[in-house]
Order: sequence, then structure tokens, then C-alpha cells
Amino acid sequence: MAQPFPLQPSLWAATASPVPETARLDTSTTADVAIVGAGYAGLSTALHLAERGIRVVVLEAREIGFGGSGRNGGQVIPGLKYDPEELVGMFGKERGERLAAFAGGTADLVFDLIEKHAMDVPRTRKGWIQGAHIPAGLEQVRRRAEQWGERGAPVRILDKAEAQQLLGSDRYVGGWVDGRGGGIQPLSYARGLARAAQKAGAVIHTDTPVTRLTRTNGRWAVACPGGGTVTADRVVVCTNGYTSGLWPRLHETIIPANSFQVATKPLSDDLRRSILPEGHVSSDTRKLLLYFRLDHTGRVLMGGRGPFREPKGSGDWAHLERIVGKMFPQLRGIGFDYRWCGRVAITKDFLPHLHEPAPGLLIDIGCQGRGVGLQTAMGRAMAEYVATGDAEALPLPFSPIKPLPLHALHKLYVSAVITWYRMTDGGMLT
Repeated sequence: MAQPFPLQPSLWAATASPVPETARLDTSTTADVAIVGAGYAGLSTALHLAERGIRVVVLEAREIGFGGSGRNGGQVIPGLKYDPEELVGMFGKERGERLAAFAGGTADLVFDLIEKHAMDVPRTRKGWIQGAHIPAGLEQVRRRAEQWGERGAPVRILDKAEAQQLLGSDRYVGGWVDGRGGGIQPLSYARGLARAAQKAGAVIHTDTPVTRLTRTNGRWAVACPGGGTVTADRVVVCTNGYTSGLWPRLHETIIPANSFQVATKPLSDDLRRSILPEGHVSSDTRKLLLYFRLDHTGRVLMGGRGPFREPKGSGDWAHLERIVGKMFPQLRGIGFDYRWCGRVAITKDFLPHLHEPAPGLLIDIGCQGRGVGLQTAMGRAMAEYVATGDAEALPLPFSPIKPLPLHALHKLYVSAVITWYRMTDGGMLT
């Protein structure tokens, strides 16, 4: 049998702040609320509940930030996949504007929490640039900037010359910059949320997968291997792209796509000044978008879509390495120190979903690749709902769990679509 590809530590694992002290749960305990998953959503929910004096136990199958929360690109981008006017069209004026305001404030919450709790998180907040890679993308970015500008966001349109100057690449014909965005060390942030939650009174158990949820006499029993059990009034499930069969058919409501990333060797001072010289983070208007930034160690990070399967070898990142050299010719031949990937949860409508399939059970799933801010804010909203029972605290209404039709075939279908996009996405660099 072939041996699995030996993955290197990600850049984030290699440079993160120390791991908070946790232990495996192997006894029985009680809580007001049990939370499954120690990513941004679960940890933010735990923090905001614990600050209210509510007894919280967090159960994580691996380690804090093991999933997408510790393996994303570290870009903190406000908003959703839809523009504000699209949200109004989907949900009506009042609900749509409220959702847009929620989404527009997600980046603020991340940076506010880092400051409030003095988290050891390398960060920058110079804004997010969305570059238009072809002329047809210019109308999209103009419309987006106009709608957010009308709602008070610090945005501006970039012409071709300014986009190329701020990005350090001649591959874009224009774009827009949103001053609310920024970048963080994402695993350090997850660990910072965990420390803050622990300080507020939450208990976090790692290496503790949840195997079963059962409800008896109005309370939930959350079972773990080795005899560990949490009895709680409420359960919040925040497993996102790593969702398995814990609740019937939940995993069939998403496509867990892998997002692949590479990081170069540290750049010289001259090279650093030639790429994203003012410290912006960036992603573009491609259907198969590229996202890139400089990190706190002076490396260029490039991210994009890769195979749905787990990687088999370093060749699974070769397309991103080629893109770095084509987008930034000055980096050709520089070499790469890190290659890694993490799963994002894609829903059919490209929106996060909230489910309440049984009394006292709340499920949050679907980040569409914007999880840093979105799931942090979702955690705060879910904590408000759990504490008060007020569904108006939630940015979205509950929806039923609706598996994707022919779910088992969706990866094949999406893989075919990705291949088509690579062939037809104007200005593609691969």
C-alpha cells in the first residue's frame, strides 16, 4: 500500500504563538452549553457565552484551529459573496440590510477582539484589494465598491496604474480597495480566542472527537471515545468543512473543498518593497480566485483551488508556484518553504447556514472561504441567541437541513467545473 504524502507543517503552524494548555476528556462532566469544534465559530461562541457567566465546554477532535481556522490564508475580508443590493433582493429590505451590516462589520470584530484580549497575533490592517483580472471584472468591482461606499465603508476604485502599483503586478486592469480588510496569523488568532475563552471560564478539551448526540429528559448527552461525556442543556455544532456523520445528513449539505497555499522563502528588502508595498491583502475576480499577501515573516503567500482529495505529493501545489512566478516575475526561481491546504465548506447558495433540527441543538455551517471574520461574528451572534433565545440576534433565519441532490457525485461535478473554469477564466496564469 502506498504511503500517504508526508505533509510539512504549514507556515502558520511553524510561526504560531504557543498552544494553550488543554486535555482530553475521559470523564463525565456537565455544562450549560457544549460546543463541538474549536475553530473560529466554536471558540467565539465559547468566549462570548463564558463572558456572560454561562458554563461552556468545548470539544475538539484534534487540536485548536486544526481545520480551516488554522490553515486559511489569514485574510480578514468583510462582506459575503453577495453584494448588499443582492442581499436585499434575496431577503427583503430590512433583513437584507441587516445582513449586509452584519457582514460588513465582521473584520472590525476580529481586530477589536485581538486588541481587547491582548492576543499575540501578528496582524496588519491596510485594507483588502480585489483586482479585476480582465476588463469585464471592472464593472463588478465598481458596483461592489459603490454599494459598500453608500453604506459608509472606506472604499475607493483603483485604475490600472494604481492597481498595478499597489499590487506589484501588471496582471490587473483595475480594482477596488476596502479599508476594512487586513491580514492576521490565523492559527495564532485561533489560539488567542481559545486563551480568551479559557480566561473567561470556558473549558476546552482537545483530542476529543464527538461520536454521538442524544437527547434525554430535556438535556443533551455528548459522547466521546474512552467514556468521556458532557451533559448539557444546549449543544452548538461548529465543524464546518470537517463535518462528518455526527448529525444525520448534515455533511451532505456542503462541498468540503480544499484550498491550497504556498509560501515562498523570505524576500529581500528590495523584493518586499516591490510586492504589495503598502501592506494590503488581495484576492481577485476570477471564478477560481487567487488570493495572495505578504506575511509577518516577509514571505509571499499564494492561495487557490486544488484537488478535492488530500494531497499526494508536492506536485499538487505546482500550479500555485507557477502562478507566483508569472504574477511576480521578480520572484522566479525564489523557492518555496511551505505548502499546505485546508477545507472550506461551500453551500449550494454560497451563504452560511444555521440549523436548529432539534430543541437545544444549534448548527452553523458554510463559510465560503471568508471564515475568519464571518465565523468570529457568527459565534458572537450564536452566543447572543443561546443566552437570550432571541432569534433576531442571528444574521440569518434558520433553514432545514437539505442534502445536495446526488451529493456523492458533486465532487466529480465540481471538479469538472473547476477544469472548465481553468480553461475559460480569462487571464488565467496556469
